[in-house]
Amino acid sequence: MSQAFDPDAKPVLHEKWGWFVALGVVMIMGGSIAFGNVLAATVASVYSVGIVMLLGGMMHLMQALRVKKWESAFYWSFSGSCYTSAGIFAFLDPLLASATITALMAIALIVAGAFRIWVAFRLKPLDGWGWIALGGLVTLVAGLVIAAGWPVNSLWILGLLLALDLVMQGLALIVFGVFAKG
Repeated sequence: MSQAFDPDAKPVLHEKWGWFVALGVVMIMGGSIAFGNVLAATVASVYSVGIVMLLGGMMHLMQALRVKKWESAFYWSFSGSCYTSAGIFAFLDPLLASATITALMAIALIVAGAFRIWVAFRLKPLDGWGWIALGGLVTLVAGLVIAAGWPVNSLWILGLLLALDLVMQGLALIVFGVFAKG
């Protein structure tokens, strides 16, 4: 059975620890900027999703042209058109797109949280089932809070989550770099 981490790589990590710390600092700075203007960070998030949707749509459409004699070519074309349209929509009206993404995120969190709670109670005789239930409850409550504030919070929620992610990843990289130095 192979290990996930190659112990021979430890000297390389030790040698490059400063790069992890530097990247962490840059990510925290980016997160701080995002915290300073969560609306702009939300728009940037929507544009990022838009770019991915556009690229995915164009690749689907190219694939549809490559398999045009195949019976499923219509589905490739339809899927590519939907992706491309969603990407264009994100650029034409990023605020409406953020409202749509926020609503979908709230629904996904509510469903995921409820499902985790249900799974936890099915695991009830086992040790640790309560932690799964607690995690599900936190996810469910997050979804309900987002849904309760929708659509107003769609102006800032995606930007806030981006800012939080950047800061948390930055902190994690700094700590990893410091431990790699040790």
